[in-house]
Amino acid sequence: MIPEETVEEVTRLTRIARDGADEVATAARERRDALLAEHGYVARERETDETLVCYPDDWIVDGTVEIDRIDDTERAIERPLLTSSADWETVDARNREVVERVTEQWGETHGENVRAFADFCSNHYGVTIAESSDIHREEFLEEYYPRNAWPSKSQRVVVEESIRLALDCARQ
Repeated sequence: MIPEETVEEVTRLTRIARDGADEVATAARERRDALLAEHGYVARERETDETLVCYPDDWIVDGTVEIDRIDDTERAIERPLLTSSADWETVDARNREVVERVTEQWGETHGENVRAFADFCSNHYGVTIAESSDIHREEFLEEYYPRNAWPSKSQRVVVEESIRLALDCARQ
């Protein structure tokens, strides 16, 4: 069986892959597939109900699950890929707390950068700043921030430091 931490990570990576830019999506799927392969599993994204399904690879023949190979249905793992609005509200509230702490401790310039990162994390991936991955941060810095945050020159100069401060705050 796959450890729960791995299941959570492959679910998170699948969400990133579904919502990310091409390079980000490809990297997330490759990482997800590698993690599953370490445990002898493969992933399928069931579009009809927005669910990630992880099957033991010994059930698969030429990319298809063979019914006669299923020995124990409990070995399959399913996780919903959509989050509820209540989940979003909790995530967003946590992210806003980080914005407030960063602003109080390091000032408005860092606070504005973290506010943009909090918006990105909450609205695009439904993750807290503490749960954000290297892939999230890379997409934020390369794609979202320059196009959507409208940063001042002083904000652009310190944005990477702002994200580091936010992560430090969020993980305390």
